[in-house]
Amino acid sequence: MEYRTLGRTDLWVSLICLGTMTWGSQNSEAEAHAQLDYAIGQGVNFIDTAEMYPVTPVSRETQGLTEAYIGSWIAGRKKRDDIILATKVAGPARDPSRGIRTADRLDRRNIEQAIDDSLRRLQTDYIDLYQVHWPDRPVPSFGVRGLSALADRPDTVPIEETLDALADLVKAGKIRHVGVSNETPWGVSEYLRLARDQGLPRIASIQNAYNLLNRVFEIGLSEFALREDVGLLAYSPLAGGNLTGKYLGGVIAPGTRRDVARQFVRYDLPGQAPAAARYVAIAHAHGLDPAQLALAYVKSRPFVTATIIGATSLDQLRADIDSVNLTLSADAIAAIEAVHRDLPDPCP
Repeated sequence: MEYRTLGRTDLWVSLICLGTMTWGSQNSEAEAHAQLDYAIGQGVNFIDTAEMYPVTPVSRETQGLTEAYIGSWIAGRKKRDDIILATKVAGPARDPSRGIRTADRLDRRNIEQAIDDSLRRLQTDYIDLYQVHWPDRPVPSFGVRGLSALADRPDTVPIEETLDALADLVKAGKIRHVGVSNETPWGVSEYLRLARDQGLPRIASIQNAYNLLNRVFEIGLSEFALREDVGLLAYSPLAGGNLTGKYLGGVIAPGTRRDVARQFVRYDLPGQAPAAARYVAIAHAHGLDPAQLALAYVKSRPFVTATIIGATSLDQLRADIDSVNLTLSADAIAAIEAVHRDLPDPCP
C-alpha cells in the first residue's frame, strides 16, 4: 500500500480509502466488518463515512447505521489507533423529508449535535478528519449545472460561522482536522482565507467526485490542491459503477447501485454510455480490468491524496484495492486523453 500526507497535517493516509455508504442498506453489519478486516489487512488505514449514510437509498430509518457498524467494529477489534477515521456533517437537506435534524444547517447548534451523535455511533471520542458534506449555500453540485444554482438564500450560514464552530471542536479534542466536500473553487478559497486571516483551522482536504467521466476538478480546484496542499479525496472514481462496463447495453441488474439508488441521476446523461464504452474498450485493449484502469488513472493524478472505493462484495473490494499496484502505460494514458478530448466530462 502507498501512503500520502493528508494536507499539511502529520497524518499519513493510505492511497486507497475505504468508502462505506452502502453499509446498512446493501451491506449487513457482518459484511461491513468483513470489509474492514480485509482492507486493514491490506494496509488500508483510511476509512470514510458520513452521518447521513447509507445512501442506497437515503432513508430516515437507516440513517446512521453505517457509523454504527463502524463503531461496533472499533469496539470489538480495539483497533481505533490503527485507522484514520473521517466522517461528515450534512448540509441543508435537498429533500426535507430525508433530513437528519429538524433543520440540517451548518450552524453551531447543528454541528455540535452532529459531532456528538457521530462520536456516539462510532464509539470513539475523536474524529481524525471531520468534513462538511456539502455547502450550506446553494452551489452547482451533484451534477446540477447553471447559474440558477447560485441563488443565495436569506438564511445561508456563513462559512465563517461554520469554521468557527469547527475550531471549537478542535479545541475540545473532538476532531483533529477539518475538510470540505462537494466544494467549489470560491468556497475552498474562502476557507483558506479565513484560516489565514483569523487563525481558524486550515482545511486539509477536498472530497469531490472525480473520474474518467467527470474531470471538472481539474478546472480550478486542482490548482488549489497542488499549490495549497489541500489534496483531493476522490469519490465516485468508478462513476457509480458505469466505468466497470457492467451497465453497457442498458442492463441494470437487481441489487446494483443503479437499481437501488435510482434517485442519483448524475450519470444518467446521454454522453455517459458512449464515453464509458470507449474507456472500457481501452482497458480490454491493454489486457486490463476496466475498473482497475479507471482507479489507476485517478490515483496517478498529482493532486489526488486518496481514492475512495466502495464495494458491496469482498471480490469487488479485492479487485479495487489491487488497483494500487497498477501503473498505466504511456499508451493507455494517451488513449484515455484522446477520449477525453472527444467526449470531455459527459457527467459533471
